[in-house]
Amino acid sequence: MFKGALAENYVATELLKNGLNLFYYQKPQVMEIDFLIDTENGVVPIEVKANNNVKSTSLNKFMLQEKINFGIRISTKNFGLENNIKSVPLYAVFCIK
Repeated sequence: MFKGALAENYVATELLKNGLNLFYYQKPQVMEIDFLIDTENGVVPIEVKANNNVKSTSLNKFMLQEKINFGIRISTKNFGLENNIKSVPLYAVFCIK
């Protein structure tokens, strides 16, 4: 029941440990982005999935709407890259700097 909240909390903790400032984006009933990080190359949206369901409608919509070229999806799946979205496994969140 709380798997999603626990995964998001874990990711937030790891990203904060790496010195990243975290931001959140929501348009009620439209889309939600779990984290936004500001990098020297621009804003990077991060979506957290607690299991293998990696459908990221909000992430895709946000990237298209805001003309963002790169996003990160964190889930239980392995590393990968598809449609300019980098997949990072939960155990490797510490690698995001």
